[in-house]
Amino acid sequence: MRVWRYGDNVNTDMLFPGKYTYTCSKPEEIMPHLLEDLDPDFSSGVKKGDLLLVGSNFGCGSSREQPVLGLKHAGIEAIIGRSFARIFYRAAINQGLILIECPSAVDAYKDGDEVILDIGSGRIEIGGEEHRFPPLPDAVLAIRDSGGLLEYTRKRLEPRKG
Repeated sequence: MRVWRYGDNVNTDMLFPGKYTYTCSKPEEIMPHLLEDLDPDFSSGVKKGDLLLVGSNFGCGSSREQPVLGLKHAGIEAIIGRSFARIFYRAAINQGLILIECPSAVDAYKDGDEVILDIGSGRIEIGGEEHRFPPLPDAVLAIRDSGGLLEYTRKRLEPRKG
């Protein structure tokens, strides 16, 4: 897994510039502008399965969906952070993007370290060292597996056959 590393207080404007809020709403429109002011190489270099390791209060700022939609569309496997802004955290769950609070993993990572993430068991291995986090609730995993809260809800409301 490739790791993209960012610090504390990365706000939603850094993740997706506010000037595009009303002109870009589809993931393919969001992608070229994702992190453009923070890391201009991100949108062209990110690959499915990559991870973000971030500091404290990641996703602070205004409430909008584009940053989460873009990261999900980019194929980010998970974001491992010291802490997340509340609104960003909820938006991530709604879209099925996994956020993991594990400060020890963030602190331990050094450029080039191999990272192995086992979401189901609540384990991250970095450079051969194990870090634990509370396993995610089954409902959060089900939302992720469904592709987001909307699809999860649709599946649950479908009439059962048989």
